[in-house]
Amino acid sequence: MRRPHIRNVAVAVAVTTAATSLAGTAFASPATGAGHAATADASTASVVSAAKAAAVAHASATGVAPGDALRAEDVMIDPEGARHVRFTRTHQGMPVLGGDLVVHLTGRLAYAGVTRAAGHTVRPAATSARLSAGQARQKAATAAKGDAGVAELVVDARNGGAALAYQVHVSGSGTAGGGGSSTVVVDAVTGKVRSSTPDSDAFVSPGLLDTLRRAGEKPGPAIGAGAHAVGAASSSVSAAARRPSTAHGTGKSLFVGRIPLTTTRTARTSYLLKDPTHWGTETRDAKGRELENFGRGKKITTRNDVFGNGATTSRNSAAADAQYGITKTLDFYKKTFGRKGIRNNGKGAHAMVHFGKKVANAFWDSTCGCMLYGDGDGDMFKKPLVVLDVTGHELTHGVVDATAKLEPTRVDSEGNQYGEPGALNESLADIFGSDVEFFTNNAKDRPDYLIGEKLGLKQKFLRRLDHPSLDKLEGTIDYWSPQVYDAEVHAGSGVSSHAYYLLAEGSGRKTIGGVAYDSPTFDGSTVKGIGRTKATAIFYRALTRYMVSTTDFHGARVATLKAAKDLYGQNSTEYRTVDRSWSAVDVTAANTPAAHH
Repeated sequence: MRRPHIRNVAVAVAVTTAATSLAGTAFASPATGAGHAATADASTASVVSAAKAAAVAHASATGVAPGDALRAEDVMIDPEGARHVRFTRTHQGMPVLGGDLVVHLTGRLAYAGVTRAAGHTVRPAATSARLSAGQARQKAATAAKGDAGVAELVVDARNGGAALAYQVHVSGSGTAGGGGSSTVVVDAVTGKVRSSTPDSDAFVSPGLLDTLRRAGEKPGPAIGAGAHAVGAASSSVSAAARRPSTAHGTGKSLFVGRIPLTTTRTARTSYLLKDPTHWGTETRDAKGRELENFGRGKKITTRNDVFGNGATTSRNSAAADAQYGITKTLDFYKKTFGRKGIRNNGKGAHAMVHFGKKVANAFWDSTCGCMLYGDGDGDMFKKPLVVLDVTGHELTHGVVDATAKLEPTRVDSEGNQYGEPGALNESLADIFGSDVEFFTNNAKDRPDYLIGEKLGLKQKFLRRLDHPSLDKLEGTIDYWSPQVYDAEVHAGSGVSSHAYYLLAEGSGRKTIGGVAYDSPTFDGSTVKGIGRTKATAIFYRALTRYMVSTTDFHGARVATLKAAKDLYGQNSTEYRTVDRSWSAVDVTAANTPAAHH
């Protein structure tokens, strides 16, 4: 489950060109899938300026109107020369929720098109609030059951409308998983709560927890068998070095046995679980508190550069799994796409283990900017949720947060989320989470197209990409239908996950890495896959260039076709297979529904 990304829209009254926010999103080359990062330089400002001018000149297409201002969030420069600028929008100085757009330019900086979230005007009918900020804070606190912060005026252009509203951050929310924070949007004229959503991406949805309880299931994640070395030994305490310095330690993890960890030596016999080779990526101990502030977490140190003992009797065992999974996820994005960190800004990731008491979940938390891992509730989940594909899944939510910001269309009172954009977000997290396993290729956690296979569930996995409806816990869906538009996001995620699997591996029976798959198609057609490397390159480029906060499955089809055209050409086998894979899950040009927004 993901948090909606509405509270990170920055206030801006002019296009900014700060280098820190304009690092070029990386791309995969057609031949190998290898990444090459685009760099921000003096030319970046000219790209932003050209994109802004194009947005105004082509207002009928972009929807940019008087009173609007654009802020560049990302500049992407493709090897073939195309440029793409991702913007957030303000109207009369107020952030516009659902106002994001990507302006596409040629290599000569001529306008080449736009991808926009809102297909309508973002001007609200009312220009003055009837509700005071204090009243909005009170309504937000009641809705999210917590402590309301500042109420900020925004324009809510989501779901086909445009309304003046207040956006309120609520801490200690009783409706957020793990007691985290929520974001509430209150109509500034009617006082109606337009949305109330948690700020963290939880791996296990409230609906799934209820299903597991009703089924009486008590999954207990299995500890990785054995503890063989993987090529790293503890750092010698006698080595002379300037401190702090890079050290090479060992983790004795819960799920993948004995693993190498790059750490920081801070004194002769003191080692910190912080990796200087991954931009300072660090794991800390929340000590059973529900922290959303990484700085308050307890630093994890040892005297011998060994972390954990392979069991829950050591608090550091879970920390070893977490640190390993995070660094492997960062390696996947860096070596595959040239992406430097989750936000592509050359900064490391943070994590806190032992989050809260009996928390049966793991989260990507944008408030903290880190991963939060619960220890399990001791009933359904008896071990910390620090499995590799859980980490890859959740950190991918962070990548989506930094790019398309895909949002659900609604959230119910229990925190369950619905709608195709949210389902697409969950699908991408499953797709790239699975890719992290293939990239890591750890014998203790063999790569596969299954999600959560090490959580100990009776059905042997939580979700799977080849035949999604084999997941009976969440009722995951194989094929698109009009009803999918309001499906719960994990259930709906099967549509695009299935399309990705068909693109990568094709339809029918096959065994990959010892796992048997049998992927069906909606129309009985046969799809021949193009390979995981190319399929992943296409989906990543589609996410970073051609998806926005409201992209649904038909929009994802168009985005992946554009990405395939960029990478391989419109007459290529890859392009035709993208089209076939979506048709095989009943997402076609012919059945594209009317605009939903």
